[in-house]
Amino acid sequence: MAGSLRLALFGPPGAGKGTQAQLLKDKLNVAHVSSGDLFRHHINEGTELGARATEFMSKGLLVPDDLVIEMVLDEVSGLEQGSGFILDGFPRTRDQAAALETALRARRQPLDKALLVSVPQAELVRRLGGRFICRECQAPYNLEESQFASPPRCERCSGELYQRDDDRPDAIQVRIGVYQEQTAPVLDFYRERGLLEEISGVGAVEDINARALEALGLDSSAQVG
Repeated sequence: MAGSLRLALFGPPGAGKGTQAQLLKDKLNVAHVSSGDLFRHHINEGTELGARATEFMSKGLLVPDDLVIEMVLDEVSGLEQGSGFILDGFPRTRDQAAALETALRARRQPLDKALLVSVPQAELVRRLGGRFICRECQAPYNLEESQFASPPRCERCSGELYQRDDDRPDAIQVRIGVYQEQTAPVLDFYRERGLLEEISGVGAVEDINARALEALGLDSSAQVG
């Protein structure tokens, strides 16, 4: 089942969802379909979909559901028949989830599971508040508060580390609130269909991954890729 598993992965900002997506991709030997990566690809490549998305983004508007759906489904449809995938960052609304369900059923390849990586809000704030990025090489860092006194430098290139505006305390609370408000209906969508599994995202990366594999009905000690 591993190589053909079809999964939607959810988690709030700071939950480590991206790390788990990469680990699951490698262990399950499936495609990682990230909506954020797709947007960047289409915009950088100047595709028709990218141009249409840019029209909205340049005006500060959200990209409409139908365009997001088209972009993701175009990617999924390009996969070899029977191949599995992890959806990361999609669906974000019930409308998107319903459209995805209809399209995958038409291919006779419905989602097998929706997996939520859950982390308490206090821990999310702590993690995001310590997240810094190198201005030169974009390497990510997680720093403790005690390290904020002197300007930290990148271990790779000695570049200056900085904190994004949306990783500052006030912005963090807003990001988490927006996620909870937008994602709750999507989680309910999959809960109603008996597809939702929830795991704790607190602890060592390897332990969280073992929980994820167990929730998916897979043996975490086996090589399933």
